[in-house]
Amino acid sequence: MYIVQIASECAPVAKVGGLADVVYGLSRKLSLRGHAIEIILPKYDCMRYDHIWGLHVAYQDLWVPWYSGAIHCTVFYGWVHGQQCFFIEPHSSDNFFNRGHFYGSLDDHLRFAFFSKAALEFLQKSNKRPDVIHCHDWQTGLIPVMLFEMYKWHGLWEQRVCYTIHNFKHQGITGGDILRATGLNNEGYYFHYDRLRDNFNPFALNFMKGGIVYSNAVTTVSPHHAWEAHHTDISCGLGHTLHMHQDKFKGILNGIDYSIWNPEVDHSIPFQYSWENIEEKSKNKKVLRERLLLDSSDPNKPIVAFIGRLDDQKGVHLVHHALYYALSRGAQFVLLGSATENTINSWFWHEKFHQNNNPNCHIELGFDPELATLIYAGADMMVVPSNYEPCGLTQLISLRYGTVPIVRGVGGLVSTVFDRDYDQYRPPEERNGYVFYQTDTHALESSMDRALGLYYVYPDEFKKLQIQGMQCDYSWHGPAEEYEALYDFVKA
Repeated sequence: MYIVQIASECAPVAKVGGLADVVYGLSRKLSLRGHAIEIILPKYDCMRYDHIWGLHVAYQDLWVPWYSGAIHCTVFYGWVHGQQCFFIEPHSSDNFFNRGHFYGSLDDHLRFAFFSKAALEFLQKSNKRPDVIHCHDWQTGLIPVMLFEMYKWHGLWEQRVCYTIHNFKHQGITGGDILRATGLNNEGYYFHYDRLRDNFNPFALNFMKGGIVYSNAVTTVSPHHAWEAHHTDISCGLGHTLHMHQDKFKGILNGIDYSIWNPEVDHSIPFQYSWENIEEKSKNKKVLRERLLLDSSDPNKPIVAFIGRLDDQKGVHLVHHALYYALSRGAQFVLLGSATENTINSWFWHEKFHQNNNPNCHIELGFDPELATLIYAGADMMVVPSNYEPCGLTQLISLRYGTVPIVRGVGGLVSTVFDRDYDQYRPPEERNGYVFYQTDTHALESSMDRALGLYYVYPDEFKKLQIQGMQCDYSWHGPAEEYEALYDFVKA
């Protein structure tokens, strides 16, 4: 099959979150399975150009209709770690992608509506006719709309669309000006409840809703999160729309790239290891302590870690409680993350100063990929107490590195982590961590207490749990097969 991925991110050149990892990881796996894969991205000024090989102009004069005129674009081509990528650069005073950041502008809805329009213009003008267009999140929600309402009349009538939602929280809600900008124009038509009109604001359009309504297949990034989106308020108002289109909606679990996230071949950590020689993991634990100036007088003292954003989605109040509970139980605690809100940022800077001289605690505010990998390799347990988590990569990476996850049972966390003591559906040899379900501190303490108790009292059983986690297969192999079957279904 010939598949074109259209997205606002792709690791490692343009990465903000898990979306970037999915676009790259899925594309790479599909390529290895023999499919022709191309990725279309905006040409941001802040991309990691050092990860693009052979960047050159592929299409010189792309004129994209916009409002009553047109914007001239150049399309570049290059290889990103083996994947073919096209980068669209508009030449306009709007400077859509020359902002020094990926998201956060007041006109983000215009920026990504233009990118979606430009991507379809490029496919049409360059005579590219993929079997499937796979687009992602609200930023590309207008692609299936414009494809069905406009571009199918201009040569793109056989193309089918798979639309993947990574986060329902951000939906691209905007006013009717976007219709005039893109040439869709007909407000009476698109403001209909069954098309683009937001479910709760009759004066707003919703990009993500348009993607759901107009695409041939809709996915989210884990089976349990799909159930949550359909049956609870986690869909942030789109539950009725998903219900109306439930026949084309499903969850496909994300994977991780085991050529990257693999302690057997990962040379960014000091000591490589596998489940067969997991004892080597303790050497990385020693290096982690040395780097973070943690007390190393007792090498068997457990290290509990947290890696991720410090915000409400990630259960920041429980992260804070986990820190103090771990210390109260004689463990060490390592935190690596950055806050998205000023109040949370101030809170954790205060905690950083308060714990600055504590030899059993280290708080690193920011993000350091090299340090993150060392923490995965050196920590014994990873807390992931999210309020909601569409899929989650932290627990998948932790499992691969033999770091036992302690997670809240939501979204992709409950689809990938199976409680050692209480899981009713998995045999003991397939269980790989600890799960709690409530949002209170007692539930967190209960699961942490069980994990730390096993570590202290039954170290051989804890080692067995680590090995069972490392033997889980959360590579892209299974998800790629599911997407292949979905592509075959929509183009049949």
